[in-house]
Amino acid sequence: MTVVFECVHAGERHFGLGLPGPEAPLRLYPLGGDTLAALASASDDTTEALLDRLTRDRAPVEAGRDEVRLLPPLLPTHLGDALVSGFMMTHNVKVDAEVPDQPNWFVKGLGDVLKVPGEPLSVPADAVHVCEEAEVVLVYVGDSQGVPRYAGYTFGNDLTDIGRFKQHAGHLSYAKLCDAGVAPWLHLGEPPRSVTGEATIERDGAPAWKGTFTTGSDALHYELPALMSRLFAYRALHHPGRVHYVYLGADRSSFHGGFRTADGDGVTLDFTSHGVRLSHPLAWSS
Repeated sequence: MTVVFECVHAGERHFGLGLPGPEAPLRLYPLGGDTLAALASASDDTTEALLDRLTRDRAPVEAGRDEVRLLPPLLPTHLGDALVSGFMMTHNVKVDAEVPDQPNWFVKGLGDVLKVPGEPLSVPADAVHVCEEAEVVLVYVGDSQGVPRYAGYTFGNDLTDIGRFKQHAGHLSYAKLCDAGVAPWLHLGEPPRSVTGEATIERDGAPAWKGTFTTGSDALHYELPALMSRLFAYRALHHPGRVHYVYLGADRSSFHGGFRTADGDGVTLDFTSHGVRLSHPLAWSS
């Protein structure tokens, strides 16, 4: 599976290829004023042709991990050009035969709610019961006509005030207004059918709760192509260059395990099947 990522190095945007090891230096290509989103969505190239076009005539440089700031995949320079949203109650373990043919959709915010590993995830001060949600995240870019075109997938943590939603089902929109963790690695190719891993919550430097999770398109109650085509049939979501990050829902979380998170807890989602790890501290807003 081919992976691309973007970062800021020496004050300029660069991109790299592959899923780097935690200690390995990064081989980076300067964007030189271009945007990776525009370059990656400019044509229907094969993956090999796309990578050749991306790297052609760009001299690579090497940088240590402490010399770069990793970015969410394809993040626009103007954060208002990114829309972060998702679906709830999508997984087989959460639904039954009586569910509607399209699950509830929600908006988490614009590009500034996306946090890469290491950055704090902000929680509203009056949150009732916050939990992690390990999810596949689909990334789309609006073409010249504004139609969202699939670019690839990554992984994320759709942090949710599930306690508020449980108190009042109509308050889903408020429950989702927490920051969202996202991996910087964009996987080129079809969304994964099966994803497995483990969530760990640390408190005062020690594990306080652990649980496994399963996601991917095989775990969904809905057919993914139909789910996305129906969502993007709405013209209100069409805008040239807009980057969409769509969180596909989770199966189980620490909430279902009876655990209550708190300010300062560290949440790690290890997407073991795909070699991706997200770690974030939780920070209740003042």
